[in-house]
Amino acid sequence: MKKYLLFTAVAFATLSSCNTPLTGEQLLDKAIAYHDPNGNWNTFNASFSVRMETPNQPNRDSDITINLPEQIFNLVATRDTITTKYFLNKEDCVIGLNDSLNISEATAKAHNLSCDRAKMYKNYYTYLYGLPMKLKDPGTKIHETVETKTFKGKEYLVLKATYDEAVGKDVWYFYFNPETYAMEIYQFFKTDEVGDQKNDTGEYILLTDEALVQDIKMPKVRAWYYNKDDTYLGSDILN
Repeated sequence: MKKYLLFTAVAFATLSSCNTPLTGEQLLDKAIAYHDPNGNWNTFNASFSVRMETPNQPNRDSDITINLPEQIFNLVATRDTITTKYFLNKEDCVIGLNDSLNISEATAKAHNLSCDRAKMYKNYYTYLYGLPMKLKDPGTKIHETVETKTFKGKEYLVLKATYDEAVGKDVWYFYFNPETYAMEIYQFFKTDEVGDQKNDTGEYILLTDEALVQDIKMPKVRAWYYNKDDTYLGSDILN
């Protein structure tokens, strides 16, 4: 009888554990374990190429270097006959156009080149290609409740993230495969003046295929769409 009661207690505890919903932090940890199993992101130092395909526009081919330990970011992007160059080394900034790294203020203004734009690109590429690991950054608020949602006929575990005001005002949702915890979609919405989500704003990004960069599983193809009407905006393809 005692053995039966013990078996029943263990079985019940195991079943209860399996049925306990994941918290947001637990889901994030599982997703990071899938994408960065060896914990390489904090020492990430690699170069990769991205092709941006946009409807009715020429492709833009970008060569990107992110060296987190040395705080180095380089971006060389070519569209048609124009090549723009940004080189950041800590606080030092160099901007170039085509074959020149010594351009006039008027030329920089005409092509919308600036050190502020270089920092914007650094933050943009580091954030998107550093997901989901970047969700551990200070100023990120991971919501405790994990929702189960169906998106385009497939079920996902959905993590909600908001940010300290100094970091950002958008509301982000991250969709993970419930079996592997791979990140397959992310989505963001703008907020109004009181911080409420505006459902007719923002975009969702479908992630397909994977590329291994420094042993980190990154999305190979990111396809961008408007939330409001599903209009296709373009794709980034990691080479």
